[in-house]
Order: sequence, then C-alpha cells, then structure tokens
Amino acid sequence: MGDIIKSSSFALTEAKYVAGDNIKHIVRENVQSASIKVKSRQENIAGVKLPKFEHYIDGETKNDLTGLARGGQQVQACRAAYIKSIELLVELASLQTSFLTLDEAIKTTNRRVNALENVVKPRLENTISYIKGELDELEREDFFRLKKIQGYKKRELERQRDAAKDYADEKVAEEISLKKGISIHAAHNMLAQATQKDEDIIF
Repeated sequence: MGDIIKSSSFALTEAKYVAGDNIKHIVRENVQSASIKVKSRQENIAGVKLPKFEHYIDGETKNDLTGLARGGQQVQACRAAYIKSIELLVELASLQTSFLTLDEAIKTTNRRVNALENVVKPRLENTISYIKGELDELEREDFFRLKKIQGYKKRELERQRDAAKDYADEKVAEEISLKKGISIHAAHNMLAQATQKDEDIIF
C-alpha cells in the first residue's frame, strides 16, 4: 500500500510538472460525479457476519479536454495510479473491518468460554459430586437396612427354633412321664403347690 501511494503521488507530481498547475481546474470541471463507488455486503464466516467492501465503476469520466494542450499521457497515467490506490484502499478497509469484527467476536467467545469453564462447569461438577454422594449414602442406608432386616429374621427364626425345641422336649418328657404313670402336669402342679404358703390354722 505504501509503495502504491508513493508511486501515485509521484505520478501526480509528474503530471503537474508536465501539464502545469492549471490542470486541476480542468479535471474538476469535467467531473460531475464519482465514477468509482464502493458498495458493501456481508459475509457469514462461522456464524459471524463480516462486512465486505467492493469497488465498482459507475459511469464514465469525461476527460476530453484534459491534457489537450500538453501532458495528456501523464495525466492518464496519474489517473490509473490513483485508481489502483483506491482499489487497494477499499480492499484494505474491508480487511481491517473484518479483522476488527473477528477480534470482537473472538473476545466475546473467549469471555463465554471462560465463564463456562470457571463458573458453570464447577457448579455442574459440584452438583454431580453432591448427587453421587447422596446416591452412595442411599445405597449404604439400603444395605444397612437389609442387614438389620436379615438380623431380625435370623433372631426370629432362632426364637421359633428354640420354641419348637422346647415344645418337642416337653412332649418327650410328657411321654416319658406318662409311661411311668405320672402326668408331668400333675408334677408341675405339685411343685407349684409346694411353693405356695399354707394358710395358718387358728384354734
């Protein structure tokens, strides 16, 4: 860009030297409106809308009498050099605007990524660890509850087994006592009566 602007300025100096200073008024009289115009459009790159500038030529520049006396060729060379400079300036402006827009989009994305990594992700990890701890606690509670229920069932089975054994022993003792001719219930009654206190005899 620097080289093109330098050559354009040098071409203007050459045109002024050859055609004289009054060439400026003649050029201004011939130009009614700008022949090189700029239009903008948008490009979508990864979800980011970037402005894109393009130059186009609209109409013709009247240079019939420009440089008629002298220096016409040099004026045309100066015009071509400045047209090239304008084209490069438009391209540079388009690139610079795209770079600034992309830089802003990158900064916004980085802020979002930092927020996700430093705020949202730790919260989710804490929630997940809390839920895992609660599930482990529930599992331990269920395990403890099952062990307690198994202990209760085991004690109940042992109690029922002991009661059945006592009943069987009692049955066997009763059968033995019946074979001997004494009822075991009667023996129990006699023992119970022996432990009772007799009433006092009053004369």
